Amino acid sequence: MDYYFNKTFTESTFENVIEKTTEALKKEGFGILTEIDIKATFKKKLDVDFPKYMILGACNPGFAHKALQAENKIGTMLPCNVIVRETDNGEIEVAAVDPMASMMGVENIALAEIAEEVRSKLKKAVDSL
Repeated sequence: MDYYFNKTFTESTFENVIEKTTEALKKEGFGILTEIDIKATFKKKLDVDFPKYMILGACNPGFAHKALQAENKIGTMLPCNVIVRETDNGEIEVAAVDPMASMMGVENIALAEIAEEVRSKLKKAVDSL
């Protein structure tokens, strides 16, 4: 089982793909809680050059609330991460975590049902790009 789903762009800028991704997630009820710029962090902390790579911490508050009610430690796996990265050949890839894959180790039927709903919305957002 793959732990993510993705889409690749050849005719767009990195910044444009981030904007489109944020909007697609918003349409599915997700907001962006965090933005981690890996390229800038690696340069600052390690003095290492790295391709453009942004981690977007996406959260759907309704589903997060349900998940925390079903499993109070599930916050260790929140928010749902979505990456936008520059590939070696100059393409831009968007990849989102598959919540079903990340929840496989948690034996909780109610949580599995929530993860399936979140998976559907994240996949719909990525597919719509």
